[in-house]
Amino acid sequence: MNELARKIVPSEMNNMRIEIEDFVSLYNEGKCELVDVRVPFETAVWQVNFGLKIPANELPERLNELPKDKLIVVACPKTDRSNMARTYLASEGFEVKYLVGGLLGLMDALKGGKAKGIKL
Repeated sequence: MNELARKIVPSEMNNMRIEIEDFVSLYNEGKCELVDVRVPFETAVWQVNFGLKIPANELPERLNELPKDKLIVVACPKTDRSNMARTYLASEGFEVKYLVGGLLGLMDALKGGKAKGIKL
């Protein structure tokens, strides 16, 4: 955790987050995995039909479900929980970033015909 704390400086911000356009490109290339960290009530009301659904509070018990050979992109409606989840997963040795704009930003970027741009 000490090593992780040393990386909490402005020059490391780009290593902590990923823009939506970059995420979509990497996802389509099979180089990253989306992890939706919302709780089950939220995912039942508003579904995202790709990526893994692992609530942030269940991450410690479900680390084995995460790929070690891909970038993990964590997301929630905005960025609060996803940034906390990113910090935890980084402390566990995962290559991980949070999605700038969150799931709300992603859905806005994929609305209309743009949703066809994501490979399911």
